[in-house]
Amino acid sequence: MNSIKNLTRLKRLHQLIRSECTGSPFELAKRLRVSERLVYLLVEQLKDFEAVIDYDRSRQTYYYRELFDLEVDISVRIYNKDEMIELFRH
Repeated sequence: MNSIKNLTRLKRLHQLIRSECTGSPFELAKRLRVSERLVYLLVEQLKDFEAVIDYDRSRQTYYYRELFDLEVDISVRIYNKDEMIELFRH
């Protein structure tokens, strides 16, 4: 389930960066309920997906310098011969 948590955090971070209202790394960590160190790691993960991200000190926000989008659809389903049970959808 750590992977699901990580994807959920990446999705939220992406939304905040896209709207250019992340706040400082410290504020962003509080908003995401993670450590400041994890904020930097999450930003690096987005950069690994080729997102071009910068930080504007005067506006105190991360922003995308180039067009970038991230779609995260998460669901966990169990199928057997008679039925399908959805355990999780985000």
